[in-house]
Amino acid sequence: METQMTATQVQLGDGLTVSPLGFGGMALTPVYGDVDPVEALKTLHHALDAGVTFLDTADIYGGGSNEELIGRLLKERRDDVQLATKFGLVGTPSAGYTDIRGDAAYVKQAVDRSLQRLGTDTIDLYYMHRRDLRVPIVETVEAMAELVQAGKVRHLGLSEVTAEELREASSVHPIAAVQSEWSIWSRDVERNVVPAAAGLGVGFVPYSPLGRGFLTGTVDAATLGSNDFRRNIPRFAQDAAAANEDVVDAVRAVAAELSVSGKPATPAQVALAWLLAQGRKLGLPVVPIPGTRKADRIDENLGALSLDLTPAQLETLDAAADAVVGSRSADPSWVSQGRE
Repeated sequence: METQMTATQVQLGDGLTVSPLGFGGMALTPVYGDVDPVEALKTLHHALDAGVTFLDTADIYGGGSNEELIGRLLKERRDDVQLATKFGLVGTPSAGYTDIRGDAAYVKQAVDRSLQRLGTDTIDLYYMHRRDLRVPIVETVEAMAELVQAGKVRHLGLSEVTAEELREASSVHPIAAVQSEWSIWSRDVERNVVPAAAGLGVGFVPYSPLGRGFLTGTVDAATLGSNDFRRNIPRFAQDAAAANEDVVDAVRAVAAELSVSGKPATPAQVALAWLLAQGRKLGLPVVPIPGTRKADRIDENLGALSLDLTPAQLETLDAAADAVVGSRSADPSWVSQGRE
């Protein structure tokens, strides 16, 4: 079955309007292997040309180099972009994190550093990247709200928070979006966080919507490079990854039944279409942010907007999700899953 998606924008919470798919900037750092900065910038330009204008980065991606890369893009095309970045983690994904900070002083320092690297006066969506358990979340959000008042930030977001943390934060200032891992093989957020977001009018921005590439059927966990971040994730361990191939097989089977613009659908398109369908089912706007280094992958991902999965296909994918082996994080307390 094939349908056409006519909407060109999606409204998250607090009036923030973005493209129906976003772009996850972490893929353009060495976290999954080496990156060519020239090609990375070309990929970002292609994303905007294709209509993917919601760009997501963070101050720790590449130790700040990802914000600098996007800053080069913004010099030419700031008006074309809905810009999201994050603060709170100290360290880098590849070298490891040394701390999480949510104190007011750090919030103010972090935003000024990000604005300088990005070369812009205002960030459209500013996320707390992870919860600093030493600081009440209301204090962190109060400091973030001051950035809105100062004109440095337009909207606030939270990443990997629990339902109760989201409710507490929303009592201080409207929250435009929650960003957490959510995909066919990472569904723990559906129990508490997603219903809370729907009830509060908060949009959801799933990161790693393609299972860090695994759901595309193009990743062999056994051959990941020594500097590949995924080596630290339990479900990419040898035995777990072998068992999880059954999930990929189910996605492939659904893709074989579908087409996009006259071509066979791909597993990536099916995985993204499933997420969009979940958003409609659960009553909240969902804007996945798949990342890639290749321009043609952006075009492929956009094909998901034209897919309409049948109830039977959704059942097949739901059943596959129930068979996932391994946690999505080596430390569950690092994400909302471990604190719910």
